[in-house]
Amino acid sequence: MLPSVLFVAAGILANVNAWPGFLGAGASAIDPATIPLKWSPTENLAWDASLPGHGQSSPVIHGDKVFVTTVEGDNKETCHTLCLSLMDGSLLWDHRHVSSAPDPNSVYISRAAPTPVVDDQHVFAFFECGDLVALTHDGTEVWSESLSKRYGKFVNKFGLSSSPVQTENAVIVLVDDEGQSCLVAFSKADGSLLWKTDRSSRTSWSSPSLLTIAGQPQVIVSSAGSVDGYDPLTGRQLWTFTDVGGNTGTTPLPAGPDQFLIAASPGRSGENSEGAKKSNALMQVSRDGDDWKVARVWTATEATPSWASPLIHQGHAYWVNRVGVVYCIDAATGEQRYAERIRQSCWATPLPLGDRICFFGKDGLTTVLAAGPVFRELAANVLWPADQPPTDNGTPKPDETSAERKQASAMFSGPTQYGVAAVSGSLLIRTGSHVYCVRVPASRDTK
Repeated sequence: MLPSVLFVAAGILANVNAWPGFLGAGASAIDPATIPLKWSPTENLAWDASLPGHGQSSPVIHGDKVFVTTVEGDNKETCHTLCLSLMDGSLLWDHRHVSSAPDPNSVYISRAAPTPVVDDQHVFAFFECGDLVALTHDGTEVWSESLSKRYGKFVNKFGLSSSPVQTENAVIVLVDDEGQSCLVAFSKADGSLLWKTDRSSRTSWSSPSLLTIAGQPQVIVSSAGSVDGYDPLTGRQLWTFTDVGGNTGTTPLPAGPDQFLIAASPGRSGENSEGAKKSNALMQVSRDGDDWKVARVWTATEATPSWASPLIHQGHAYWVNRVGVVYCIDAATGEQRYAERIRQSCWATPLPLGDRICFFGKDGLTTVLAAGPVFRELAANVLWPADQPPTDNGTPKPDETSAERKQASAMFSGPTQYGVAAVSGSLLIRTGSHVYCVRVPASRDTK
């Protein structure tokens, strides 16, 4: 199982093998023995599905179907929600809609970055243009909503990337923007607005989590100077914690009863370094009558990630930063056990599987480490040959003028392991224009 990453939202899924949201929110238990330790282009690679356009979102899984999003066109005018067969990667359907707020297709701005959510009846896909679309599992559109039309075009210069969360009856979307910012919930049944809670304007790309605090679900948001808890039924803010900084790109993940991890980055130029030092931490929220108490249990002052969220697995917390240094920290005491560099930096959040943890390197190399306080590499898995990178459909020509944008273009160009999804028997890895399935052949052992 993945007790650190997975958390079940009751009533959303029936008894089905599923990875229904960003970072496995609500996912089924995974049997680690059914996922291979090693893979390569010629070993344990079941299929490679080529996608139209480009996207940075993670796949989601429900039963025998995989759902994934992309955008296409010079101005990202076409938004794709795609359904693939989990068995062989074949395309089952491709729902396309015209973006309500087209924007130049650039490596500098997010492209299909939010990850969808799926339940027993529908898949809900959110795009950086502000479009939210609800589809049945056979690709029929049920309703759609444009947040950019409703609240005004977003002005975040890097685009939106926050992934929605879901309850049994609602899809909840975080919009933290330099313009209007809000947390908003829409009815799954018909797309009607259930509630909207305004937030102060800010620049952030982090996603919320739905966690259990004091026995009740809360939407937890860690974003650009605050960590906040909200009632998912009403949108009412229950508490806030503002002694943080640099928390603009990661998602709070559960760490035990009423506890979760937050993370922050010092920024490209170190502009958030002071705030980040105290913002990579284990947090605890407790209730005292009508009041809420929020406190740090411990702080990992050296661990500063970029995009990968920290997680807790088998009593240890793990951070990985932009140059590939993995920090292992005792979850009970906050004591650092090791800080060792793996072979590539990671943008995707690591995936724990039993006695091992997979770190998905940006450029296609996945390092598998032994879980626990001793740094030990178990495997180094290449997804594609260095001289034969996968196609990256829709990658625009570099047309940036500033030095900062040229640097970003170089960093974002080329195939990248953006995100993963897993169920027993299948591990999916997503690049901009491909989804790969890693699987042990039925006739072989996983060891």
